[in-house]
Amino acid sequence: MKERGIIFNTEMVRAIINGRKTQTRRIVKHQRHPSQEIKLCDDGFFHWSMIGAEKPLSAINYEYGRVGDRLWVRETWQGPLVDSEKAYDLFKDPAPYQKVENCVYKADGGHAPEYIDFDDNFRQGWRPSIHMPRWASRITLEITDVRVERLQEASDDDFKAEGYPLERELTGGSTDAFCWFRNLWDSISKPECNFESNPWVWVIEFKRV
Repeated sequence: MKERGIIFNTEMVRAIINGRKTQTRRIVKHQRHPSQEIKLCDDGFFHWSMIGAEKPLSAINYEYGRVGDRLWVRETWQGPLVDSEKAYDLFKDPAPYQKVENCVYKADGGHAPEYIDFDDNFRQGWRPSIHMPRWASRITLEITDVRVERLQEASDDDFKAEGYPLERELTGGSTDAFCWFRNLWDSISKPECNFESNPWVWVIEFKRV
């Protein structure tokens, strides 16, 4: 079993915590020419191949892991934070305080935390998810299925498994799962990999452990 870090934005972290998100789609690196497609071969790997050809081309590494591997979630956070009487000990040796219980997370709501930094300056704010170390991650996911497909092959059930919010949580616009996911995808993807371009994606199904 291997572990890898994976970034989710605040909205998706909440969906995972609420049990609404059990799938994530991630772009396959190095998208090829439209004359090529991806197939699962007998060696257990996905391969690029020419459309209609029997002989596969190069294999694709499992970028996010295989079934049974785990993903630790990177999210927007701050920490470790301690009471003022422990601040000196923290600055002297932060290791004993590097625990989830000494962190706060943006997905839980509330204002950005206030704290004193190592230079005795007053600060307020969050740390970006990309800088989260393993010890600060509070959510671990186990991969239950991995496949590669075109983005637009997803079904309504797939769109809902991506974290489709309950109707009462929507603040306007369509409640249709397809429209919701398309807007979500386009808001976080690069223009060349938008929904309309129909890129090849990893489909990772998971459960929280």
